[in-house]
Amino acid sequence: MHRVVVLALEGVIPFELGIPARIFGGAQGPGGEPLYEVITCTLDGRPVGTSAGFAIVVEHDATALATADTVVIPPSAAFGEVGEPGALPPPLAAALALIRPGTRVVSICTAAYVLAAAGLLDGRVATTHWQEARHFQRTFPRVRVDPDVLFVDGGDILTSAGAAAGVDLCLHLVRRDHGSATANQVARRCVVPPWRDGGQAQYIEQPVPEPSAATVALTRAWALEHLHEPLSLRELAAHARMSVRTFTRRFRAEAGMTPGRWLTAQRVELARRLLETSDLTIDHIADRAGFGTANSLRQHLRAAIGISPIAYRRTFHAAPAPGTDPG
Repeated sequence: MHRVVVLALEGVIPFELGIPARIFGGAQGPGGEPLYEVITCTLDGRPVGTSAGFAIVVEHDATALATADTVVIPPSAAFGEVGEPGALPPPLAAALALIRPGTRVVSICTAAYVLAAAGLLDGRVATTHWQEARHFQRTFPRVRVDPDVLFVDGGDILTSAGAAAGVDLCLHLVRRDHGSATANQVARRCVVPPWRDGGQAQYIEQPVPEPSAATVALTRAWALEHLHEPLSLRELAAHARMSVRTFTRRFRAEAGMTPGRWLTAQRVELARRLLETSDLTIDHIADRAGFGTANSLRQHLRAAIGISPIAYRRTFHAAPAPGTDPG
């Protein structure tokens, strides 16, 4: 069983601390068997205080990190102590040194400061809470900070934006490990969306639009029903009854990305769902998802998740129940 070890540091924020156990702990196989074992440790195995004014008691110390397949570090109110490269407190540096090579390491929110101070993010793209992005970039110039995304998947090292973005990242890992169907089941149990459109750019503080201002939400919903069609920017703007320029500006403000990038992401997600749950041919799935050709689908899927449609289906396909609609 895949072991997830959560490292709780002094001043840990309780909400983010609970995310790994809730998401990974809720992932189940076809027979209801748990897919992950989640344990929590502190540096010395003793209780640590939280940002909410109470302490937590754990059963493990930092030696548990040496047994992990995935290590998750939630944010702490005390991360000001790791404000520059190489500034990790010795006990924390020693704990991180216990992590085996090849172990997946995940930071939630400002825990990215810990990974950056340890040198784990040098030369990599990473993210953190948008309020700290500028300071983080100034402090760690060797890290390429993307302040707009909800999370960054660097393969063996992953970082997430603030607070609830940790949910998005953990669901992404369940999806990466076991497919969209399993991640969707976890999301439904937690009553959260299995995939949030856009990035944290949509949450950055900015002037609130007037209540009467038009929105592109209805057009996004309409586009989801017409992904099989070659939707153009002009068509989307016309549906929203806006000029192309106004539509593009408002779309980015609401969704955190351009209309074209959003459409591609939705089409990739639809293709993944069809690859997992149907026996449709690759050509048919490419058509249903709006990519037109199997070659286009292959290119977009490889760009998004790094594998071909055939390899993805081989890994995650589950035959639909008899009598169900494969689409």
